[in-house]
Amino acid sequence: MPALYHHESSVLIIDMQTRLLPAIAGHQELVGCVERFAQAARLLDVPVLATEHCADKIGPTTDALTPHIDEVFQKTHFDATQEAGLTHFMRQGRHRVLLAGVESHICVLQTGLGLKRMGFEPVLVTDGVGSRQPSDREAALARWAHHGLEAVSSEMALFEWMGTPAHPCFREVLALLKGAPEQSSQ
Repeated sequence: MPALYHHESSVLIIDMQTRLLPAIAGHQELVGCVERFAQAARLLDVPVLATEHCADKIGPTTDALTPHIDEVFQKTHFDATQEAGLTHFMRQGRHRVLLAGVESHICVLQTGLGLKRMGFEPVLVTDGVGSRQPSDREAALARWAHHGLEAVSSEMALFEWMGTPAHPCFREVLALLKGAPEQSSQ
């Protein structure tokens, strides 16, 4: 797979909504990871977009993420690509779309597969996705790989976007990452 370049990438955060998140396994750690990733992406001039699924029922995007999101797209389909207007919502020239959010085996997976069909290059941010059941998250990762789609950790993406410690935002991004709690080995 080619390297990730920040000028070709955007981030799409799927359905990180207030009434859904408490049901997601490890949701507090997940929100923290996605928050740091989104904040760092914006420092690196990578657009951060989000979807909300049936916001009237599931609530808005969690407050921890809203300051780091450029725009929110409302949807009723699990696969956001089935919604009219998504292609206009996606950023022009940003064909690599890094996906984070919930639930990894439903909306994240279906949207990723839909983006591939549309000609985008979806990339799963593995530490930025979750499901109610860990087994469903693992099944989503396996299916993602089965379809030959790329997967990265949030740190992999950020360091590829910077390319060098001489990058002007390196210290700020590093400080965000160092503020991260220790990850358990799974």
